[in-house]
Amino acid sequence: MSQWVRLCSIREAPEEGKAMQVTTANGVDVCLARLDGELRALDNWCPHRRGPLGEGWVEGGAIVCPWHAWAFDLKTGVAHPPERASVEALALKTEGDDLLVDLA
Repeated sequence: MSQWVRLCSIREAPEEGKAMQVTTANGVDVCLARLDGELRALDNWCPHRRGPLGEGWVEGGAIVCPWHAWAFDLKTGVAHPPERASVEALALKTEGDDLLVDLA
């Protein structure tokens, strides 16, 4: 079952090729990035050492962890080889000027 929670306003979302960390009202940290004109959301914490992905950079279709450069595909959350890890890819939708994320 879906649990849609407000993430931020559309105006606050990052510009193309950028990422940011957003904390929902219920305390969940989300990495929000814009790639090819589309917003993507992932769990914010890198499984390697819990680096904040939202403070990383977008490169080659992935968000790169700022601590140890692990890269996670922005569509699937799967790490680029040789790492064998993943983060959860989260669904997004808009309601008016608000961007909502599904935390179910």
